[in-house]
Amino acid sequence: MESLTSRMQGVQSPIIPVVGELIKNSPGTISLGQGVVYYNPPPEAIEFLAKFLAESANNLYKSVEGIPPLLTALVGKLQAFNGIEINRENCIVVTAGSNMGFMNAILAITNPGDEIILNTPYYFNHEMAIAIAGCRAVLVATDENYQLRPEAIAQAITPKTRAVVTISPNNPTGVVYSEVALHQVNQICGDRGIYHISDEAYEYFTYNGVKHVSPGAFANSSKYTISLFSLSKAYGFASWRIGYMVIPKHLFFAVKKVQDTILICPPVISQYAALGALQAKEEYLKSNINAIAQVRQVVLDLLNRLQALCSITPANGAFYFFLKVNTQMDAFELVKRLIQEHKVAVIPGTTFGIDDGCYLRVAYGALQKETAKEGIKRLVQGLETIVRS
Repeated sequence: MESLTSRMQGVQSPIIPVVGELIKNSPGTISLGQGVVYYNPPPEAIEFLAKFLAESANNLYKSVEGIPPLLTALVGKLQAFNGIEINRENCIVVTAGSNMGFMNAILAITNPGDEIILNTPYYFNHEMAIAIAGCRAVLVATDENYQLRPEAIAQAITPKTRAVVTISPNNPTGVVYSEVALHQVNQICGDRGIYHISDEAYEYFTYNGVKHVSPGAFANSSKYTISLFSLSKAYGFASWRIGYMVIPKHLFFAVKKVQDTILICPPVISQYAALGALQAKEEYLKSNINAIAQVRQVVLDLLNRLQALCSITPANGAFYFFLKVNTQMDAFELVKRLIQEHKVAVIPGTTFGIDDGCYLRVAYGALQKETAKEGIKRLVQGLETIVRS
């Protein structure tokens, strides 16, 4: 059995546990690695757990696509915040996080050997899901500011292409794609008869007056746009595992087959918590995201000390900065030394499909201001010491 091989041998290992093990072996390390928020779900989410417990039948399986009250609440949220109308051409499926939504989508729209276009740097779990499905990720580089290049995307489409994936606000760069570029990509997908998969997990995290844009709201896009959303970030719901997808109606039965096989139904207790979270006061999101915006400014001010050593692209979304370090050092080797010698952890750019230089993703959402300040100070000092040595 030791010689057994499987499709998983061709799939990259998740980087977060690898870095986590390094952190565990260097006590006192401040992590600027994992993309989570520091705050907890709103009290309304916890209050709704009583409603779950009050109904004895809630220990049974529920609808594959989600409980009706949550689906109804999501219809309202999508209309009010995203401008997406749920109509005869589309529908909502609640998932166990938006990563599952992406896997559902890939399995529903592809056959082995098909191609999915990813813009680099990509989100590593997207590339992994494509590989697991037996498909091929076709990589299209973004421009020097990590913005989309619609013409390059169009040129990368082949008869085997099934979808183009965009992430805005972006993980790992923090960049928000322009409405013009998203519209161009969406139109290309419609014209070429392929899907546009729009990952919007960071939809609420925009700064400096930048507004989030949902391609699913564009006119006549419902039949080919797959929109992915998550409560993990904005509502502090990482471990509750609730996301949702808006899909063309013609994909509904295929997605249900996938989800019923893998999951049966999203955790019902978490769905009740999500229903409560969506009823939280507007101040909950506003105050927490404002706090992260303040941390962002602290991080940016401190990182500016590195301009001689790094290129720091402006980013008005999510809670990441993506640094290009002016060194020939291997990115993962640099990450290991930062942890072991300077007690600060970041993620190497190779994980996101960038191997033509030394890149690091810096995440600041999980930390309050003083801890973030200390972590960035360690990062700055560490890079100055290691790179200049």
